[in-house]
Amino acid sequence: MYAIVEISGRQFKVEKKQKLFVNRLDAQEGKKVSFENVLMVNDGTKFSVGTPNVSGAQVDAKVLKHLKSDKVIVFKKKRRKGYKVRNGHRQAITEIEISDILTGVSKKAAPAKKEAKKEKQDLTKLSVAALKDMAKSKGITGLSSMKKADLIKALS
Repeated sequence: MYAIVEISGRQFKVEKKQKLFVNRLDAQEGKKVSFENVLMVNDGTKFSVGTPNVSGAQVDAKVLKHLKSDKVIVFKKKRRKGYKVRNGHRQAITEIEISDILTGVSKKAAPAKKEAKKEKQDLTKLSVAALKDMAKSKGITGLSSMKKADLIKALS
């Protein structure tokens, strides 16, 4: 079982009992935190994708410790000018351990879009004569000058 969750502006693929480093969180060491921005959940049999988040899904984690990451050297130089600047930076990070992934029910807006696409695909498979007959039954005027694309646009 795994989930894709957004934690402090970054997306992570997480599994149960996984340890990972994230940007500094406002929680004390040893405390539990929960993340509700779950973008996708896969529990082996069901696959839920959120639009944009999976409703009811949640990832629980425990804050292990706060620390700083490795130093990143920032070196600037302009040749032949005698300009050199060397700076370093250590990002504040938090180590967390995923304790539980709770699944929820995803929104079912996607099947409605698929049905609309199927209707459009059916219209493209029809001949111009069949499209003109459908347009006449709906009361659309000016059929003689319409091309197939115009007929499909008028019918949808």
